[in-house]
Amino acid sequence: MQRHVTLRLFRRGPAAEVRLALMVLLALALLVTDANWKTLNPLRQSISVALYPFQRAVMLPRDATFLVHDWYSAAAAIKAENEGLQRQRIELAQVTSNAAQLAAENAQLRRLMGVFDKAVDQPAIVVEVLYEPANAFNRRLVFNKGSTVGIAPGMPVIDEGGVVGQIIRVTPMSSEAAMLTDEVVSIPVQILRNGLRLIAFGSTSPGKVEVRYFSSDADIREGDMLVTSGVGGVFPPGLAVAKIESVERNSSTGFARAQGQPSSHPERYRHFLVLQVPVDGNETPVAPSPSSSKLKSEPAGASTKSK
Repeated sequence: MQRHVTLRLFRRGPAAEVRLALMVLLALALLVTDANWKTLNPLRQSISVALYPFQRAVMLPRDATFLVHDWYSAAAAIKAENEGLQRQRIELAQVTSNAAQLAAENAQLRRLMGVFDKAVDQPAIVVEVLYEPANAFNRRLVFNKGSTVGIAPGMPVIDEGGVVGQIIRVTPMSSEAAMLTDEVVSIPVQILRNGLRLIAFGSTSPGKVEVRYFSSDADIREGDMLVTSGVGGVFPPGLAVAKIESVERNSSTGFARAQGQPSSHPERYRHFLVLQVPVDGNETPVAPSPSSSKLKSEPAGASTKSK
C-alpha cells in the first residue's frame, strides 16, 4: 500500500519579527516578575547548581596557572628570605668577630699603657704593625709610623710583656724594628735575683735569647729573670727581657752560655710602644707641633713687639 507524501518546499510559520517581539515581551515580563516578586530565585539557583561544574571545568586552567605561579612565587620568596638570613648571619658573625678583636686590642692597649706608666719614665708612641717581612734569618716588624712623629733608629720597642726589639731603620711614614731574638740586637741586662749584669743577644735558635761571655762560675741558674739594666741609656732599667731556660758551663774555656725565653709576645699583638729615649747622645726627638713651627717662622721683631 503506497503512502502519498506531499513535499512541502516552503515551511510556513510566524515571521521572525513576530518571534523577536514575543521574546522581548517574555524577557520584559520575566524582568518585571523577578524584580517585584522574586519568584524566579529557585529556578536561578537550580540553574546555577547545574552550571557550577561546567564553570569550574572552564576555570580549571586559570586556577592551575595561578596555583603554579603562587608556588613559584612562594619558593622564590623563601629562597630570598633564606639567602637574606644567611647573609645576616654572616654579617653578624663578622661584627661579633670584629667586636671581639677590638675588645682584645683595647684590653691589650690598656695593659700596655699600664706597663708603660709603671715601668717607664719616657715619652712613647703607640705604633701598629703593617707587616712582618718574610725572612728565614732575621726577625723584623714594620710599623705604620716613622720620623714624622719622632721615631728614630735605636729606640726600644716594648709590649706588655717587656722588650720586643729595637728600631733599626726609619722612613718618614714607617719604621722597621729588629726583634729581640734577632742576632743584630744586643741588650744590657741584669739578673733580677742578684743584680748580675750581662748582655743578651739574639739566638741562632728560633724564638730564643742568649746570654754569652760570662764566667762559668757566675751565679746564674734556670728560672732567673733577666731585666734591662739601664746601662748605655737606651733601654730604661727594669723592663722584662727573658726567663733563663738552660745554662751550659764549659770548664775548659772558663766561660758559660745561657739561653732564655723572651717575656714579650710580638706574634700575638698588633700594637706596641716605641720609647722616645735619647739616641746617639742626642735629646729625645719629638715630632714638631704646628704651634712651635709657627713661632719659629715668626721674625724676632714680631715676638719682641708682642712682648
